[in-house]
Amino acid sequence: MRSLIKLIVAVLLMVLGAAFAIVNEQPVELDLYFVAVSMPLSMILLLALGVGILLGLLASFLYFVKIRKENADLRRHVRLVEQEVKNLRSLPINDR
Repeated sequence: MRSLIKLIVAVLLMVLGAAFAIVNEQPVELDLYFVAVSMPLSMILLLALGVGILLGLLASFLYFVKIRKENADLRRHVRLVEQEVKNLRSLPINDR
């Protein structure tokens, strides 16, 4: 049942994408300072969306790496503290 729903959603997204491309087929001049290209508006918008997604993934990946490093450091610290507690518990208690 889930695969059928996913298939229906994918087909609807493809139809919407095709309709978007048909409606926005007029060529637009895009000047990127060092190069100028003429492409359909839908293609430019799709490329801008793709670049945005890639930049977002890169930023998320860098944050994910930072969090994983911090998590590893914290685990190492917990291990050291647990070992210290274990060592302290094994020491004999001196009664005065």
